[in-house]
Amino acid sequence: MSSRAYLVLIIATLCWGGNAVAGKMAVGHVSPMVLTFLRWTLAVAIIAAISLPYLVRDWPIVKKRLPYFFVLGAVGYTCFNATLYTALRYTSAINVAVIQAGIPMVIFAMNFALFRTQVLIGQIVGFFLTIAGIALLASHGDLLSLINLEMNIGDAIMLLAVLSYAVYTVILRWKPAVDWRTLMAVPAAAAMITSVPLMVWEMHENTAVWPDAKGWVITVYTAVFPSLVAQIFFILGVERIGPNRAGLFINLIPVFGTLLSVLVIGEVLHPYQVIALLLALSGIAVAERKKPPVP
Repeated sequence: MSSRAYLVLIIATLCWGGNAVAGKMAVGHVSPMVLTFLRWTLAVAIIAAISLPYLVRDWPIVKKRLPYFFVLGAVGYTCFNATLYTALRYTSAINVAVIQAGIPMVIFAMNFALFRTQVLIGQIVGFFLTIAGIALLASHGDLLSLINLEMNIGDAIMLLAVLSYAVYTVILRWKPAVDWRTLMAVPAAAAMITSVPLMVWEMHENTAVWPDAKGWVITVYTAVFPSLVAQIFFILGVERIGPNRAGLFINLIPVFGTLLSVLVIGEVLHPYQVIALLLALSGIAVAERKKPPVP
């Protein structure tokens, strides 16, 4: 069970690493709220095509838990992605990478505060190893440069993204017993609905940018891989090993984002990036050596 969980979580974080690269490439080609709306509209169309029989079967359960599904989509899908894309317009990729690495810490804190979930020494050591790797990556090999980072509006927006995804991960423990296609389709529909007011606001502010050819490629990518493949696989990973352990894998997102930027954007791969990847993987390995039972 654990080995399958590792595989699906690695694939999920790989897709999300690509989402960060896509968000950076989207600047000037499609605006954040338009991208968020179009992304979830396409995702809903795709998931609806394969999930209709399961939605009909699970509808009695969904109807009773509709507010839960709505919150799941609004917080985990709309809020996280809208704030992430917006943050990339105002702050550097270094700041975003450092702040995003705090998601597991927030998950740990929320689970302990709300449910007194056990956190072992191995998990703490693993967490700091992965943080060291992300810090090394984010600082481009110069850890002292992190001291000079300053908070700006983009950083504050990214903190909201971190909080929203931590909340999403924690509340997955209350998901009802429905097919995974239903669990994906209903929150995706909620994300599409809740992104409409944000897009309307962006249009009202005259900052909306409708996608050009490159913008549509980015939109389709985000609709298929980060929106569907990654979300489904992360849900499966949380189901198998629990939110605390699954949350550690989120630290691989900036690492994969860097590797993909080398392949897609053509950036040079530096030795410190390889070391960062090894530290992140080592942190996960240490945390998995001694672990609490799955709740």
